[in-house]
Amino acid sequence: MNTVGATRQATVLLVGPPNAGKSTLFNRLTGAAAETGNYAGTTVSVERAHVAMGDLAVTFVDLPGTASLVAHAADEEVTLRAMLDLAAAPEPGLVLLVLDGPRLARSLYLALQVLALELPAVVAVNLADEAREAGRVPDAAALADLLGVPVVLVSSRSGEGVDDLRRALDGALHAPTPPVSPLDVPLTLALDADVDAIRQALPDWARAPDRVRRERALALWALQSDRGARAAGRVLPQSAIETIRAAAEAAGRDLEAEIIGSRYAWIDAHAPTVAAAGGVDLDRPSQRSEALDRVLLHPLTGVLAFLMVMWLVFTTLFWWTDPLIGLVESAFEGLGDLVGQGMDAAIAASSAPAGLSVLRDLLVDGVIAGVGSVLVFVPQIAVLFLLLALLEDCGYLARAAALMDRLLRAAGLPGKAFVPLLSGYACAVPAVLATRSIPRQRDRLLTMLVIPLTSCSARLPVYTLMIATLFPATLPGWGLPVRPTVLMGMYLFSTAVTVAAAVVLGRTLFHEPAEATVLELPPYRMPMPRNVLRAVVARVSDFIREAGRVILVATVVLWALLAFPRYAPEQIVPPDELAAAQARGDDVDALAAGYALENSYAGRIGHVIEPVIAPLGYDWKIGIGLVGAFAAREVFVSTMGVVYGIADADEDDAGLRARMVADRRPDGAPLFTPLVGVSIMVFFALAMQCLSTLAVLRKETGGWRWPLFVAGYMSALAWLAAFVVYQGGRLLGLG
Repeated sequence: MNTVGATRQATVLLVGPPNAGKSTLFNRLTGAAAETGNYAGTTVSVERAHVAMGDLAVTFVDLPGTASLVAHAADEEVTLRAMLDLAAAPEPGLVLLVLDGPRLARSLYLALQVLALELPAVVAVNLADEAREAGRVPDAAALADLLGVPVVLVSSRSGEGVDDLRRALDGALHAPTPPVSPLDVPLTLALDADVDAIRQALPDWARAPDRVRRERALALWALQSDRGARAAGRVLPQSAIETIRAAAEAAGRDLEAEIIGSRYAWIDAHAPTVAAAGGVDLDRPSQRSEALDRVLLHPLTGVLAFLMVMWLVFTTLFWWTDPLIGLVESAFEGLGDLVGQGMDAAIAASSAPAGLSVLRDLLVDGVIAGVGSVLVFVPQIAVLFLLLALLEDCGYLARAAALMDRLLRAAGLPGKAFVPLLSGYACAVPAVLATRSIPRQRDRLLTMLVIPLTSCSARLPVYTLMIATLFPATLPGWGLPVRPTVLMGMYLFSTAVTVAAAVVLGRTLFHEPAEATVLELPPYRMPMPRNVLRAVVARVSDFIREAGRVILVATVVLWALLAFPRYAPEQIVPPDELAAAQARGDDVDALAAGYALENSYAGRIGHVIEPVIAPLGYDWKIGIGLVGAFAAREVFVSTMGVVYGIADADEDDAGLRARMVADRRPDGAPLFTPLVGVSIMVFFALAMQCLSTLAVLRKETGGWRWPLFVAGYMSALAWLAAFVVYQGGRLLGLG
């Protein structure tokens, strides 16, 4: 919305548990597409939108959904930090606390923590329509008396109560007051003493009677978690916190259990006062949800349903998006041909064709191909996020995570990592973006670090070329067809390495303690088309805007490495070979392209790295293919076609296969053997040769630290594995 005319700034933080409809309410209140970005100093994404409310330019901030502010995870820490920042900000601001109406009792735990900070607040009890259908509408007046802040019943899906909520927000922003009800939670005597000791350690000037409750709340969070202590350390003395935690541990006390028990005792005592008429249990699931869960969470029928859903997701990404991807590729190939033909005509009529020739190739092979390499991912990204949004909105995604959680936890991953990992077999770019559904930052980061190891579709052309060129269709004494068996073996190898990498990285890089798995099972709902489409458009736009720039620049740079220096055929092809080719009527330009590629900057890099890749069974020609594959793995095939003088080669090109088989090393031995083919496939299965994935990793992790780590560990792993395969095979006499 337009904020022109507003004279003062204000902030509204939306805080609420997962699946409470907070983001939908955010969209209702702001009425405009939000700006997505990382919270200052973190890699956690938040959404912001600007709305004019009278003389105030209000920034609404949609914080990550969280069930508590204990700050065990990065998302929780960001929410806590945002509220502490709001408390210190000079301009007016408040917390819009969005509670889950049909399951109000469990939302009260978060409400206790938020309101203890004594910030101006308004409570929106969301999903009022669902609560009404279930006969569990809470008493808003009783809840307002209990919490000491305005309470409005709303439905973000239908718009019910949203205007009332806007008026409550406007009033609270123009006349901000902290909660007026005493929400002090009775603590055990030991906890009381610990909290008072932390407060007493404050210098006299820092202690204030009007901040007692806030300081006590921060002390409790600091005692519960390291992240909470870090966030509270800006206000409370860190040394006193560490001393008390150490003393409690020595005494065998479980501080977290004591704090949680005290809060839930308060909730149990007060929840009945806001319950629906007739004393209905505020947290009991509906009969429909219970009936569906009996099927979808059953060890047998639940797994079968899960496999069907995941099969649909995978086949949709792998096969159904192919026509859309083909349309994008054809469109940019056609545009490139059109521009190329126009430039060719200009070159033919020009008195200075050399400069125009460079410009032509830059436009066609650099810029247009680069933009195409960005937009070619859009179909998969859009379809993936469409499917994820539908599964999440209808309530099934949480059930799928619950089913897979135990299996993936053995590898150090959460159940919600399954969909991104499965998507990685289609393409790592949308798979990395799909990790946004994983709430805990440690789990999300670990999943992103291993997704590139899944055998994406871009590796398939390399596998196909190597298998079809170097392996027979059958072997005597081997009952199974050889080529499909080898291909299946590569996918099994990729899966095994991905799991092993998750175990190793999880136990070596991430030292956060393991947490109990708490999965919120939302009610089943019909997805809202507007919200689903808005989420898809936002994610696709985010990818094009952020990652697309890096991919485009990288594509142009790789084109330059492969295209320069430029040579005419008579400059680069040996005279006798040029004359023989002309006499035979061969394609001289294709022949010259191979020599030009060898002498290009990429070719020189291939020669430079030849001593490094020679132990893997590769020569400089394969080295050029590896350099070209950084644009995209499948580029290896077309680059090898240029090396061997085959224009527009693909993995099914019989001429390329024949020339690869006929190629010889200086000692006369074949360059390409089955052992070399396995070495190349293993290398491609493990190496990070995808600038698009690195660009998305940079965007999602907030910098180049983790993308460079991924590139480093995957490249080292690829070299080592290919070395073991090739040298081990030679020792066994296999090639």
